[in-house]
Amino acid sequence: MTATRRQPAPTSPFGLGHDLRTIRVVLKRDLFRFVHDVSRGVAMLLQSVMWLFVIGVGFGSLIPRGEDDLPLTAVMFPGVIVMTVIGTAVSSAATIVTDREVGFLRGMLVAPAKRSALILGKVLSGAVLATLQACLILSVAGLAGVPYAPGLMLTLFGLTFMVGLTASAMGVFIAVSVKGSEAFMGMAQLVISPLVLLSGAMFPIGNLPSWLAAITLVNPITYVVDPMRQAVFAHLDTSPATEALFNPGITWFGWQIPWAAEVGLVAGAGVILVWLTVVRFNRSE
Repeated sequence: MTATRRQPAPTSPFGLGHDLRTIRVVLKRDLFRFVHDVSRGVAMLLQSVMWLFVIGVGFGSLIPRGEDDLPLTAVMFPGVIVMTVIGTAVSSAATIVTDREVGFLRGMLVAPAKRSALILGKVLSGAVLATLQACLILSVAGLAGVPYAPGLMLTLFGLTFMVGLTASAMGVFIAVSVKGSEAFMGMAQLVISPLVLLSGAMFPIGNLPSWLAAITLVNPITYVVDPMRQAVFAHLDTSPATEALFNPGITWFGWQIPWAAEVGLVAGAGVILVWLTVVRFNRSE
């Protein structure tokens, strides 16, 4: 009498490996679409360069620059990076709306893949695209008066990717919450403009009126612009007066927040946004 060989238990098609493959497929698809839509990337890059050099140089002639005659482009450099990242990350989420309109999204939903993996793939692709765009801005740091110090570039790169993840999650959340491309663009602009303008990206927040400064303190983007600016000023030779004018830091009731705590706040906001997006997407369609 021969023994019956036990058959191995069937493995779940929704394991970690399958989820990683799903994320990779979504990422590759979005990168492929971006490469074949060069005009969008060029337009965003030109807009960022205009803000950095045209606006920076123009307003620099009107704003006092302290004892060291610091160029305003160096002060604006972190803010322009953040603005580029947010714009690219949020707009990349528009593909979700397009895929829904043409019926491709429904095909993805019936595929043997977790919805959470699809969302993570979209968030990651938006962050990668935004970081690639920001790297082009980093390449002209010297023209803006920011040194090409390896430690500084690495710090800015890491912070850029982190805010890219947060902004991408925010864009995907908007995309899964609206039904049409017009509604998405309107909602995205309604969210992006206050986040950028009230983050200290274009100007330091130390001299703002108290009511406006209070609004900036609840803006998560404020807490990534400030560490970037602190990293830049750490590599500039400036006087204490110039430091106090352009890099005052963020304070809560007189306590200056360490940059590590600011990074933690932004990372926490990104995790919460990703979780909310997954929950919202699971309830949609």
